[in-house]
Amino acid sequence: MVISAEPLVYLLIFIAVLVLVEGVYLTVFGKSISLNNRVNRRLDLLEKGVGREQVLEQLRKEMHQHMNARGIPLYSLLAERAQKANIAFSPQQIIMLMAGVAVVAYLGLSVGTSAGVGVRIAVAIAMGVGGVYVWINNKAKKRLSMIEEQLPDAVELMVRSLRVGHPFSSAIQIVAKEVPDPLGSEMGVIADESAYGRDVGESLKHLAERMDMQDLRFLAVAVSIQQTSGGNLAEILEGLAKVIRSRFKLFRRVKAITAEAKWSGTFLSGFPLGALVMINVIQPNYYDDVKETQFFIPAALIVGAFLVANVFIMRSLTNIKV
Repeated sequence: MVISAEPLVYLLIFIAVLVLVEGVYLTVFGKSISLNNRVNRRLDLLEKGVGREQVLEQLRKEMHQHMNARGIPLYSLLAERAQKANIAFSPQQIIMLMAGVAVVAYLGLSVGTSAGVGVRIAVAIAMGVGGVYVWINNKAKKRLSMIEEQLPDAVELMVRSLRVGHPFSSAIQIVAKEVPDPLGSEMGVIADESAYGRDVGESLKHLAERMDMQDLRFLAVAVSIQQTSGGNLAEILEGLAKVIRSRFKLFRRVKAITAEAKWSGTFLSGFPLGALVMINVIQPNYYDDVKETQFFIPAALIVGAFLVANVFIMRSLTNIKV
């Protein structure tokens, strides 16, 4: 019995595509673009001598360019995720990146597999588009998760600044200097916009809508109400910080409780596909007796539909709304 190594080659090429995309991204924009950097990107650009107005213009362009390009065919599928991930690549550069990694994947498939030209082209395009989408989606998830984790500490830092007598605009600037990315640069943009005359509450509301995050909406509403009706903003934000931290703990607890069910759902969704691959690797002629019958293709389509339905049902069962 000869076991083919081609499935492993496909997997390694896809992993190489993801690594290549990340490497190109860090090479073009440098270490400051990484979410693991201790100094936020806005401060890094300012330290390099770029003017404050130019930094604000560049960061705002990166924040809005993806949603402005939703008219590009097929790009609308990842425009929202690219905006939340705040990908510095322009939409045109992302499309070029997809094409580039698809070419690299095709070369890898040509060297490592014996598949036909049509199959290699189709798989290479799927890897180029799918690899970039997976990379952007992971970036968006990581960035939103970090903002949720940083927000309670940032609000508490605002509270301490307000209690020592700083105005709210100065409290925002302190957060922009002390908090790393991703929240640090976002608050820095709000501080710069405020310096150029934009209302802070409006900027916070825009940030909350762009990130689609409920905790940021709470912050924007609290600031807007205080600006309209007055009151002790420090006390309001202190209570808000406690609420946000409690919500964050609750979400983490729900995530821990549902982790086993999610892994079970993932296993049950992926096991049939894994079994199908292993059958074709170990016994390539397993379906020869039935694949020429009239029922094979309809049965395969029905099984595929059930597998797709299984993925959505498993996800809905384990996606608990709090």
